Amino acid sequence: MSYTRDEEQGKDVIMFMEPSEATTPSKDSSSSSSDPKDQSAAFNPETGEINWDCPCLGGMAQPPCGDAFKEAFSCFVYSTAEPKGVDCVEKFKAMQDCFRANPEVYADQLDDEDDEDDEKDDDEKDATETEKKAEEKEEVKNV
Repeated sequence: MSYTRDEEQGKDVIMFMEPSEATTPSKDSSSSSSDPKDQSAAFNPETGEINWDCPCLGGMAQPPCGDAFKEAFSCFVYSTAEPKGVDCVEKFKAMQDCFRANPEVYADQLDDEDDEDDEKDDDEKDATETEKKAEEKEEVKNV
């Protein structure tokens, strides 16, 4: 599914398309750019190059952890392992360690990580509580 924003009316427009339409490059000249400075994607599969200036990377390629990010991201993009990127785990750990060492710069990324950890903890607590309730019901039946 895709959507665009109509700035004049301030409304979102939702457009539905067939999967084949979504994977086939558009012939529309407005959507295909011959400008080599097009920064709409981080990776260009035609050239095999990574655009480190892509706004979609959110400045992650900049110091102080830019080199660690570039190593991890490059590893993932070029990975041929199955599942993709499984051979890059150590590089991503090094990147995360760098983020933790620079919390003043990467607070947003660390907050996202903490939120994910909190969600996992909540899920584990819910599962434990459900198990305890089931055990209590079983004990009541046996009495």
